[in-house]
Amino acid sequence: MTNKQGSLSINSENIFPIIKKWLYSDHDIFYRELISNGCDAITKLKKLDIMGEYALPEDYEPKVEVRVNPTEKTLKVIDNGLGMTADEVEEYINQIAFSGATDFLEKYKDKSSEDQIIGHFGLGFYSAFMVADEVQIETLSWQDGAEPVHWSCDGGTEFEMGEGSRSEVGTEITLFLNEDCLEFANEYRAKEVLTKYCSFMPTEIYLVNETAEPQYETIPADEKTEKDVVIETIIEEPKTEERENENGEKEVVEISPRTEKLKILKRPVPINDIHPLWTKHPNECSDEDYKKFYRTVFQDYKEPLFWIHLNMDYPFNLKGILYFPKINTEYDSIEGTIKLYNNQVFIADNIKEVIPEFLMLLKGVIDCPDLPLNVSRSALQNDGFVKKISEYITKKVADKLIGMCKTEKESYEKYWDDISPFIKFGCLKDEKFCDKMNDYILFKDINDKFLTLPELLKAEEEKGKAEGEDAAEAGDEETAEADVVDEADELPEEDEEEKDTRKTVYYVTDVKQQGQYIRMFKEYDMNAVILNHNIDSSFITQLEQRNQNYKFMRIDADVTDALKEDVSEEELKDALDSLTGTFRKALGKEELNVKAEQLKDTSVASVITLSEEGRRMQDMMKMYNLSGMDDSAFGGDETLILNVKNPLVTFILENKDDAHVPVFCKQLYDLAMLSNHPLEPEAMTAFVARSNEIMLVLANKSK
Repeated sequence: MTNKQGSLSINSENIFPIIKKWLYSDHDIFYRELISNGCDAITKLKKLDIMGEYALPEDYEPKVEVRVNPTEKTLKVIDNGLGMTADEVEEYINQIAFSGATDFLEKYKDKSSEDQIIGHFGLGFYSAFMVADEVQIETLSWQDGAEPVHWSCDGGTEFEMGEGSRSEVGTEITLFLNEDCLEFANEYRAKEVLTKYCSFMPTEIYLVNETAEPQYETIPADEKTEKDVVIETIIEEPKTEERENENGEKEVVEISPRTEKLKILKRPVPINDIHPLWTKHPNECSDEDYKKFYRTVFQDYKEPLFWIHLNMDYPFNLKGILYFPKINTEYDSIEGTIKLYNNQVFIADNIKEVIPEFLMLLKGVIDCPDLPLNVSRSALQNDGFVKKISEYITKKVADKLIGMCKTEKESYEKYWDDISPFIKFGCLKDEKFCDKMNDYILFKDINDKFLTLPELLKAEEEKGKAEGEDAAEAGDEETAEADVVDEADELPEEDEEEKDTRKTVYYVTDVKQQGQYIRMFKEYDMNAVILNHNIDSSFITQLEQRNQNYKFMRIDADVTDALKEDVSEEELKDALDSLTGTFRKALGKEELNVKAEQLKDTSVASVITLSEEGRRMQDMMKMYNLSGMDDSAFGGDETLILNVKNPLVTFILENKDDAHVPVFCKQLYDLAMLSNHPLEPEAMTAFVARSNEIMLVLANKSK
């Protein structure tokens, strides 16, 4: 062919500076582009063979070879794919495949560097100019009579094209790296990038350091292949030793035979796995296969709890594996990794438009050939197809969890503490997921049993019926009816709308701190669930919004009727008035809410309650770090409940003018607060001093 010189078919001399600046946010991605082009060329050549248009050599082994040379500052990507003719080089290389540089400039001049545009214009090859001052191509087409072609360009708009020197079908691209990008000719840096982008590409990829010293390995002679380069033959003579036989005679025995080994040039090993686990059918994969893949890909040597193998062909093609990792930290420090692939070519990590946000807490891989290789996130945001993929993944995760709850309840319970942050976060972020999972969310109760909401509510309902039947058998029909009727029926008709008929689910946030309340609940056969995660406050609010038949209330938000004697407010009015005045005066809290009750447990003197609404407001304030918002801001919701059956409270009632009463009042208040939450430093100091004072008084009396 005749030599040719010319200008690249573009409308601006500034195209290469723009490519270098805006083509990708990460310059190392040129490796992916050039190697995936090589893989595509090999795939096309194999298809030509299948169609009978080309006959592959019998010893053909498809491969892409990356050769780095830090001394010469070069990098080569070589494939044995279908190659190009001069006309094809003219079409695919010289005429940059997009609708004019002016259009390109206009469209992308204001875009941020994060928007990957190459997929829109077929600029994969030109990513080489992000790191190279000059790029050369040597290529030979598969077509009969094709001549080798040489092409070179120094990063301007001028190119040279002429007769090449390649003798084998395929393409060799040489990058003469610029001074800022010499790292890519370093073998270890190259391997790092190849592992990132090319670990699962469908063609074997080999990395060669042209400046490295040859490496050798020793193999048994019978394992030699035609490709092995033998450096040396190593003979090990048989080993013998003299032993005494069963007749007491000495004889020479061979303990190891003669062996012949070969020292050969080390066999090249591909850096990628061309048949990753997600491409296989789940029936072909063992548990150990899944665990090994997890360790290899995510470098996490803690075993995953379980996994979901995605395998879908219609209405779109999607495969993948999602792992639920074991969590040892609080929710807000969890960080997962979902790797997105297109036909085994890495695209990106954690693209929220494709992967539901709450599933980014997981680890896994998703391979969807129907997505563009070069994802533009701005384009994905309004893509209905992408939304369907996200919905499908969410559905498969929910189906897996529901299936486990139904058929593997014991395992589901064992995993619950680790997987609950995923599920709760998913319920907050995705209403459909929340509705689907509603009956399969587990709650650990104060007896260390796991129950779903339906199980929890059913248990309470059956308990109520049983109590009613017991009362009826005892002849107390009125009590029995009161236990089983709907709460709304107890009120006059005009008050029905004001009565909250939702069933109450009590919960605990701190088992130790709220131990007094838990003890009372257990004593009277009442139940509560443990919600001690920092996501739980938002989570139960979401559940209440989507379920109108129950509500959540912290165990210390109020004293439930089951813990109180059946006494009317009128009977307690005098005691309440007296106690309110006494405690407000002693504590210096004129706005303190006080309530008098006859609790069944006489050992309990005082408890503090804070309305559920007030508590959640406090939690919200703390979540958003709003300064100056302390407990006193919601003092109107805080109530001191005093048990008039307790001897100490009775003493205060009967001796309100006694000199010790103010001390008793302060002590009862602080004890109630301690059962609710830790005291502030100043209050704790006063409590300790007062406790010492009381003990000193008792000590003096006992003398």
